[in-house]
Amino acid sequence: MTSPPFRRARTEETKQQRTRSLIDAAREIALAEGVAAFTLTAVAQRAGVHHSAVRRYFDSPKTMLLRLAAEGWQGWAAAVVRELDGRDVTTAELASVLSATLAADPLFCDLLAHVPLHLEHDVPLESVIAFKKTGRDAVDTIVGAIRAAAPALAHAATDVVVTANALAATLWQVTHPTDLLAEAIRRDASLSAVNPGSFEPTLRRLLAAACAGLSAD
Repeated sequence: MTSPPFRRARTEETKQQRTRSLIDAAREIALAEGVAAFTLTAVAQRAGVHHSAVRRYFDSPKTMLLRLAAEGWQGWAAAVVRELDGRDVTTAELASVLSATLAADPLFCDLLAHVPLHLEHDVPLESVIAFKKTGRDAVDTIVGAIRAAAPALAHAATDVVVTANALAATLWQVTHPTDLLAEAIRRDASLSAVNPGSFEPTLRRLLAAACAGLSAD
């Protein structure tokens, strides 16, 4: 099957539709191949357009991945609010909600480590500012939900979110090793302190301990 010829978007509505279609293609690629292997060429092929057409909307893979990370923050905030709305939860229950909602978005978890390592580097300032504002607003939303549902952690709600972010960023990479590293661990399980594939239960256990400690401060 041949792709339809590319036609440049002329109206604002058409440009928004084209941007959305490219983001959707980028999400599919990043989910299938992983953030580390993400390229604009792959996005162009998936969207059925020329590589240069993608660059009219996103100047680099980093800019596109930052957009996906921003949407990940929004999605996580919305999921946490849905799960905590109207509830009064213990620290352990809160840890379960946060870990489950993170595990439900594997792309966001993969992106969490890449954002500070390189996605915020060498990109237009406007892209970084837009991403940071989205992330800040999402954190504020999650903090508000935690304060309402877990009063014992109201004073440390921001620390809870920061801890969840940091733990998820590292644990996702550790529990999803490359094929080469997975083979090495298969031959000698002592090479890794965390079992591959154990992301959610490990995150939940560590978050529960962190939340319990923070509630006692």
